[in-house]
Amino acid sequence: MTIFEAIRKDHDIQRELCDRLVKTSGDTKTRYSYYQKLKDELKVHADAEERYFYVPLIKDDMTQDHARHGVAEHHEIDELIEKLDDKEMSSSAWLVIAKQLREKVYHHLKDEEQTFFQLAGKVLTEQQKSNLESSYRKHMTDEGTGIEGKNAAMV
Repeated sequence: MTIFEAIRKDHDIQRELCDRLVKTSGDTKTRYSYYQKLKDELKVHADAEERYFYVPLIKDDMTQDHARHGVAEHHEIDELIEKLDDKEMSSSAWLVIAKQLREKVYHHLKDEEQTFFQLAGKVLTEQQKSNLESSYRKHMTDEGTGIEGKNAAMV
């Protein structure tokens, strides 16, 4: 398995959580549960991705700008999560922001899968792709999310 396959699997979880979240309503246990799982997944994923995907890409001229852009999008996602944390879950504004979050997450994942992965594939060696995957997956598992993590049973 490569870093690309590992990240893509986590992207699928994020898409599913986003979709489930925006279908909820009110201040319910279901909405709270999906939101917490999405928040946890996005936080640990961004941390692992920045360490084990973006750091090596920042060092190469061909991928440096894309890696910086990806990190900037992680911060935009964090800002939307902060807005959600500051709103009452029962308010209509909460759902509006949740839909903006889903849109931003989908945009970010598309950027990575359709552009960043192709460029990174030209920069990283096969050995790097494999080694980065192992480090990324270990981080995701140790931090309690992702395919093998503690919260994986949700999806």
